[in-house]
Amino acid sequence: MPKATIRDINLDGKKVLVRVDYNVPLKDRKITDDTRIRETIPTINYLLGKKAKIILISHLGRPKGITPELRLDPLALRLSEILRKPVKKLDDCIGDEVEKYIENMRIEEIVLLENIRFYPQEEKNDLEFAKKLARLGEVYVNDAFGCAHRAHASTFGIANFLPAVAGFLMEKELKFLGMILENPARPFVTILGGAKVADKIKVIENLLKKVDALLIGGGMAYTFLNAEGFEIGKSLLDEKISLACEILKEVKQRNIKFKLPLDTVITEKLEEGYPSELVSIDRIPKNMIGADIGPKTIAEFSEILKTAQTIFWNGPLGVFEMPSFSKGTEEIAKIISTLSATTIVGGGDSVFSIKKLGLSDKFTHISTGGGASLEFLEGEKLPGVEVLKDLAEIRKI
Repeated sequence: MPKATIRDINLDGKKVLVRVDYNVPLKDRKITDDTRIRETIPTINYLLGKKAKIILISHLGRPKGITPELRLDPLALRLSEILRKPVKKLDDCIGDEVEKYIENMRIEEIVLLENIRFYPQEEKNDLEFAKKLARLGEVYVNDAFGCAHRAHASTFGIANFLPAVAGFLMEKELKFLGMILENPARPFVTILGGAKVADKIKVIENLLKKVDALLIGGGMAYTFLNAEGFEIGKSLLDEKISLACEILKEVKQRNIKFKLPLDTVITEKLEEGYPSELVSIDRIPKNMIGADIGPKTIAEFSEILKTAQTIFWNGPLGVFEMPSFSKGTEEIAKIISTLSATTIVGGGDSVFSIKKLGLSDKFTHISTGGGASLEFLEGEKLPGVEVLKDLAEIRKI
């Protein structure tokens, strides 16, 4: 059943509580990547068009009580710069002073509450805390897909007390990730990288039922290669190699096109500037570490990707943070960016690579979800999504 969105409910002049995910990277209290803020602008602009009073809720980091360096002032400043409109940051998220300020808000005014995780009741999904939050608004909007896998007070509990609908970012995430699981245009190719098989075992198991081809790179590739009998030297080996063996069996049973690297860049130490060389995958010395996919692998993966109508990519294909071992990730990103397929990317490292290359606008959808994206693709129900009203329900309100 489709979830109701902000299009489906009367918002005119109302106080609207919006859960956003502004958990952005900071350095010296300066935002280094404002993507998560920018992604919420369509929702905010829509609410402004409805002359709503907008109350934003977010967390930042993992505070233990009130933590000055994790106050949300820089986020309010950046949002006001993007919108070219003042955004008032309040110094708390509940209490008499907050309620008094919000009671006197003007239409089209925006406030950002203080870091919701300053209160331990948030992560405990304390219903009394959720009720205090709910008193601030008349409608609840969740536009924080990246937090939707958490049953917290501001993502789950609050929906017990207010009509709860999705914002446009939440809607977009559900649309594209849901399409992967339900009805991808075929051929559907998934490319997975990253460190460990164990981290993505449930995603792999679920996608095996849906993909036409699965391409594996990154550290996890060496665990699969070891499971197939290759010498991998000192390359990363997942202690749960049995998981890789089980996947390989299922791949054969399902007759899926499953590709591992053909060649690899190896080095004795994972240090920038340390000597490296290119070898066939069956020529890794015992004292060497696999650090990136090689040109033959890039070529084979590229040919398969070019046949796809839907592509999902999660995880770098080498030690991408070191320029010497980033070529595989960068080349695959460039190739995918040229294709006419529906192209969806999830996972912070993959997204970082795409942004670094300036290719963000060449992909159909770049997920902000992180762990939520992976849990969704595992087939898990996300509490922050499940609690939102279905379209049929909201029409009765």
